[in-house]
Amino acid sequence: MRGSGRTWLVWRLRPEEFLAVLFFLPSAFVTGKAYLYDVGAGLTVPPRIYHGMVRLAVTAMVAALFVWFARRKPLWSRLGWIREVAPFLICIAIYTNLHDTIAFVNSNDVHDALIRIDQWMFGVQPCLWAQQFYTPFLTEVFSIAYMNYFVLSVTVVAYLLLAGRREAMREALLGTILCFYIGYFFYVAFPAAPPWLTLASQFTRDFHGGWVTSAAVRMKALDPNASRGAFPSLHCAVTFITLAYAWKYKKALFAVLLPMGVALVVSTVYLRHHYVIDILAGLALAVLAYVAAPALDGWWTRQRDRVEARGGEGWASEPKAGC
Repeated sequence: MRGSGRTWLVWRLRPEEFLAVLFFLPSAFVTGKAYLYDVGAGLTVPPRIYHGMVRLAVTAMVAALFVWFARRKPLWSRLGWIREVAPFLICIAIYTNLHDTIAFVNSNDVHDALIRIDQWMFGVQPCLWAQQFYTPFLTEVFSIAYMNYFVLSVTVVAYLLLAGRREAMREALLGTILCFYIGYFFYVAFPAAPPWLTLASQFTRDFHGGWVTSAAVRMKALDPNASRGAFPSLHCAVTFITLAYAWKYKKALFAVLLPMGVALVVSTVYLRHHYVIDILAGLALAVLAYVAAPALDGWWTRQRDRVEARGGEGWASEPKAGC
């Protein structure tokens, strides 16, 4: 039955694949529009926009490779985990692009409200209060901890993959991906610059550390006024949900990751990347994604089964949404 052909094609996807399409299209549109605006106005295209166009091209190639893999099933199709991993890679590319173009979409910043909330909770601005603890050693340690985000976010998934626990691996990936996408929505709805930008005139001490700290400072200097991805803290949200899956599937791994996670959360304030309310919002986001991911996957599978029962074509050769 082809009467609902488009619906049939949608339900052949997994929920994380559908979310990738749903977010990639507006991300591509906004980045392309920002690029054409600068070119049309005769302006120098900022590095964040230029790099965004490159990321879009790479993401499109990854998506095309994924579709080819799914349809052709080559000899190396035994690497079936590629289907789980591809949506995560696309998710990261979309994250970077949205992070760099939020101000182009919504200019109604809310960081003043976040500053007031932190002031109300603590009577001081935590990022300013933390200056008393600055040392080159601590700054480098926390800079490394902050960069460990890229390691933490994939550690549990990599462990589950190597352990052959594919179903658990996909559960962890889906929860992490959902955490990212919900965060994207809040980024656009509530754009907020980080403390290192909004409170710049109030800081009385500068950072001094090693090469990791220097590299981070250079990255910020590429486009110092562009960042609007403070609320909620996805660094913290993804760390929290990663720790939750580590606790669920391998408590020994949780014990290893916990100190890294705590250091990362503290680093977001010490390094002036986030307000404390961002961290609390990140915790709430992680809980939401952790609970919502299996519910979404179960609902998606039931919808897919209903479409199949109504006579969708080609289902016999396709895995279930939750497989």
